[in-house]
Amino acid sequence: MNTKGKMTIYLSGPIMDEHAGKAREWREAAKGLLGDEFKLLDPMRRKFVDRQVDSANEIVEFDLQDVRNADIVLVNYGKASIGTSMEVFYAAYCQGKFVVTFSPYSFQDCSPWMVKFSTKILSSLEEACEYIRTNFGREEHGE
Repeated sequence: MNTKGKMTIYLSGPIMDEHAGKAREWREAAKGLLGDEFKLLDPMRRKFVDRQVDSANEIVEFDLQDVRNADIVLVNYGKASIGTSMEVFYAAYCQGKFVVTFSPYSFQDCSPWMVKFSTKILSSLEEACEYIRTNFGREEHGE
C-alpha cells in the first residue's frame, strides 16, 4: 500500500498487436471507476514501441516493477496475450498478489492457466471494479 493509504492496482491487458485505442479504452474506464479510491499503474503511460530490440527489455522490466509495486492486479482477459499471461503468473505465483480478471469467456473457455492464477474472474470491467471497491475500498477497510 502506498504512503497516502491508497492501494495500488496494476492494469494488465493486451497492448502488443492491439489497436492503441482499444488498449487505452478499458484502462481509461478503469481509472474512471477506481481512480478516486486507488492508485492505478497504467503501462500505457510509457512511450515504448513494440518490436524494437532496445525497448523489449525495458518494457518487460518496467511492467514487472509495476506488478511488484501493486497490491492488486486488474486483468483484461478479452483475448490471449503472452505478456498479460506472464504478468498474471508473475503476480500470483511469484509475488502472491490478488489478481482480479474480467473476461467475456465462460469458465470452460478460459485457459486453465488464467483460471488457476486469477483469484477472481468476472464477466465485465464494471463487475471487476465493483468487486475491488467492495473488498478493498476505503469504506470496507474503515478508512
